[in-house]
Amino acid sequence: MIANTKNLVQVHIAVFLFGLAGLFGKLVDLPSTIIVLGRVLFATVFIVFILFYLKQSIKLKQKKDYFYLTILGVILAIHWVTFFQSIQVSTVAVGLLSFSTFPVFTTFLEPYFFKEKIKLPDIVIVFITLLGVALVIPKFELGNNITQGVLWGIASGFTFAILSILNRKYVKDYSALVIAFYQDSIATIVLIPFLFISKPIFLLNNILLLVLLGVVFTATAHSLFIKGLTNVKAQTASIIASLEPVYGIIFAIIILSEIPTTRVILGGAIILGATFYATIKSKALPPIPE
Repeated sequence: MIANTKNLVQVHIAVFLFGLAGLFGKLVDLPSTIIVLGRVLFATVFIVFILFYLKQSIKLKQKKDYFYLTILGVILAIHWVTFFQSIQVSTVAVGLLSFSTFPVFTTFLEPYFFKEKIKLPDIVIVFITLLGVALVIPKFELGNNITQGVLWGIASGFTFAILSILNRKYVKDYSALVIAFYQDSIATIVLIPFLFISKPIFLLNNILLLVLLGVVFTATAHSLFIKGLTNVKAQTASIIASLEPVYGIIFAIIILSEIPTTRVILGGAIILGATFYATIKSKALPPIPE
């Protein structure tokens, strides 16, 4: 019982940290590509220390696994860049809520990858989610910052759904930390060229925030979440993970004074309700949150 309670607390803390990660899109005055570069760089360094401490090998069983994990690292980079881009052009609430459409994409993509049939309730969930997204967008114009934020957020949710599905294949053969190491390190390599493209000016406070984002809100959060899954059911972890946007929005109100409009709140409630249902009906392993 004590072990179960401890693991449950670990999952809650991890999801809380993941929820606050989105705020760094507003707190760090750097392009989204550079924010993600800092995140994956410092996360990789910290994960290496954890792997060394746990004496886990990073050697993969098959040569083809190196190729596929490299592809997943590229997808991870795209996912996080679009996520922070969504928040930067709009608000934390819009970014988190539009990203939260990922279970809907998972619902449609899983049958394709695992040769299953799409069921009618799944189609209904998609339409309900689209209704919620339509409410979040005040006016569909590409020049509108909220519209741009929603589109970037949906792109983030789509890429995260692909990551979640493909990671199911490798989580059976490798520890989540080893997978995270390869994906974060590859994402770091992919994003390094943006240092020369955007030529950012690093202020001390931005560097410290990136270290905090990478070490605490990424690597530590991932470790806690993975550890918590030891005695916590997948369905329970998935339900807890659905609190991620709620934490983010609450603290965006407190720290950034970003108060969502009534339309965003109503649309968000519909999106979260639909994705919550899609999550609890899934029998798959819970994806690691943001």
